[in-house]
Amino acid sequence: MELLEGIESRRSTRGFTGQAVTQETIRKILHAANRSPSFTNSQPWEVAVVVGSKRDELSKILYDLAASGTPSSAEMPYPKSWPQAIAERTKIHGARRFEALGVARDDSLRREEIRLANFKFFNAPCALFFLMDKSLGDWSTMDMGIFIQTLSLAAHGLGLGTCMQASLSNYPQAVRTFLNIPENMKLMVGMSLGYPDESAALNSYKSAREDADSFTRWY
Repeated sequence: MELLEGIESRRSTRGFTGQAVTQETIRKILHAANRSPSFTNSQPWEVAVVVGSKRDELSKILYDLAASGTPSSAEMPYPKSWPQAIAERTKIHGARRFEALGVARDDSLRREEIRLANFKFFNAPCALFFLMDKSLGDWSTMDMGIFIQTLSLAAHGLGLGTCMQASLSNYPQAVRTFLNIPENMKLMVGMSLGYPDESAALNSYKSAREDADSFTRWY
């Protein structure tokens, strides 16, 4: 796949076939992502790869916490507010996604089912959790984003889909305890990885993008 084509065709996948991804393929993706640039070549990223029975057990733990209404204790705080233009963009995105799925505004049951699907990893056979040392700051956070995007593109180039999920970081202590991750490591975000199910309703929606001229100033 040509690079620009891959960048423009990548999307968040929210429905997977369940077909296993080999360890060799995952290693290939991680190897490619490891070429990501980072501030002073600090390479702050660490990744937990969860598959098989471990994946199933962790899914149940997170699902039960979310379904019971346990409040999030995410270490990457959610934004408390947005500038008006961004707030409008996120609002439209949410509304259009539910509209594409045929979910009414007042259908709270179906909306809850969709929310909880996050914790089943959308049927993906592999879950990734991205971590960095708690002592690190904004530059390393930016580096983590670059790494995750590179990983997503590498996966896409091999015919796989990914979905970066803030919800998977809602219960960091549960993830740390289950995976025996040291307390000094901060859970940034989680990701589902697998082969896209093109028939899945959640994959029928493609998010909109602003025109490049709307965010660019030429001098």
